[in-house]
Amino acid sequence: MTFEKSKDLYSQRQFLRWLMLGCVSIIIFFSLAFTLYLAKSIEKDERSRVHEVAMAYRTLISSTDENEIDDALKITRKNETIPVIWVSYQNELYDSKNLDNSKILNDKQAFDKYLKKLKRKNQVVEFVVNTDEPHQLLYYDSSEVLKLLKVYPYLLLGLVALFLTIALIAVSFSRTASQNQLWVGMAKETAHQLGTPLSSLSAWIDYLEAKFENTDDSFIVDELKKDVDRLDLVADRFSKIGSKPTFASTNVNHLAQNTVSYMSSRAPKSVDFSVIDLTSGNSYASINSSLFEWVLENLIKNALDAIEGVGKIQLTIQIVKQNIVIDIKDSGKGIPKNKINSIFEPGFSTKKRGWGLGLTLTKRIIEQYHNGKIYVKESSEDKGTTFRISVRKAGKED
Repeated sequence: MTFEKSKDLYSQRQFLRWLMLGCVSIIIFFSLAFTLYLAKSIEKDERSRVHEVAMAYRTLISSTDENEIDDALKITRKNETIPVIWVSYQNELYDSKNLDNSKILNDKQAFDKYLKKLKRKNQVVEFVVNTDEPHQLLYYDSSEVLKLLKVYPYLLLGLVALFLTIALIAVSFSRTASQNQLWVGMAKETAHQLGTPLSSLSAWIDYLEAKFENTDDSFIVDELKKDVDRLDLVADRFSKIGSKPTFASTNVNHLAQNTVSYMSSRAPKSVDFSVIDLTSGNSYASINSSLFEWVLENLIKNALDAIEGVGKIQLTIQIVKQNIVIDIKDSGKGIPKNKINSIFEPGFSTKKRGWGLGLTLTKRIIEQYHNGKIYVKESSEDKGTTFRISVRKAGKED
């Protein structure tokens, strides 16, 4: 049951991410749709009002009825928001209102350019004073309210993007801090819990060593010693999580050879292991041997799971731009392309049993402790996967 919950951790987190993104997208969609509807409504209303103003101007010129003239003046005075320019068919200026930019009226070139822009936007109304004269034109621009409303969607998207960025950064920092506390707490507690039974086992080994000395069963004690030494190493590794590890110039090739030797003796005989050193014996890096060996073990274990007991696992060590680079290649089933970016996340696992923490821990050790890089260099389904580790090269005496 516990393992099933651990496997669901990654899926649940992915579901929550998509759910949040979906909710934000719905809010943005309806906000933009409503804003667009509102802008269209105001735009339609302003065009209708401009038609009224155009008819009012026509009345002022053609009518002799005082009541009609008075009503026309009221209509023109009522317009306090929409910029209008009344011109002849030859763009001769008759009148303008609500036009803040005086340069347009004083500069013929700017004036003509402005009218062309309004015409392209179909923001012009033609009206006839009488049949003996050409049409007259009333150009109009959007009111400030409408202009702001048209800009609003872009401001909204910008604010939402800014909010999401800040929120993601805050969540990331918070999650990282929580993960750090969790890692340290779990690691320290594991090391502490292992300490008591290891002390007891060491005492029992001393007893058994004396009892089986010079007997055919003495090999049992030797094997027990190896397992206890291994448990000691595991406890030491966990105790280093959360603490500043010590670094020393280490021959990565020798470390890889030792790790492969240990792992191959416990792997099926049908698995072909190999280590290729392309550094001419100069594979030194400033690392913590215990933690780095742990990384190699995790990656080799993953490779063993991928090849399912039959196949090849190859470690290649080389120098690339002053870095020691280790490629761990297997001939296994590979990683689907849509999963490659997620494999280092806590809770992600393709195994039927597992917590999905091995690669997360591996990435933490390489990138946070060793300031190196680890990533999937290449992977093809049914052809295998290559993980690449890169750490800074060091001299033999560093």
